[in-house]
Amino acid sequence: MQAINFEETLERILQSDSRYHRNAYLFLREGLDHTHKKLGKDGKDVIQHVTGQELLAGLREYALQQFGPMAMMVLDEWGVRRCEDWGEIVFIMIEHSLLAKTDTDSREDFAGGYDFFEALRQPFCVSSSKIAQDLLEPKPQA
Repeated sequence: MQAINFEETLERILQSDSRYHRNAYLFLREGLDHTHKKLGKDGKDVIQHVTGQELLAGLREYALQQFGPMAMMVLDEWGVRRCEDWGEIVFIMIEHSLLAKTDTDSREDFAGGYDFFEALRQPFCVSSSKIAQDLLEPKPQA
């Protein structure tokens, strides 16, 4: 049995389906590793299953770590605009034997995971009431 070459397989995927940028696939793979480590599922000898919701949470956290307030813009540039896009990428990779799934895994596992604005931009937004409060609060005298 011949080992699957990730780069060659990814090239074939990109030639047949241009919805997502190459970096989205690479990021998903890194984000999956991040998620495994976060969940303590990074056993060296045994591949541990990660659910769609666990992966979405890990990808969100990893995107915020890597790109900060630019995360939503970077993912948008790659064609990833909602959780369902991550599901599509996962299942494209499964169909090309780059990832594996269980009998219960489906694209629907990624449906409605979270709102991208809320998850990726909101942590960096300052509310107008917070700004007003800061302006009205007296500063301590030095």
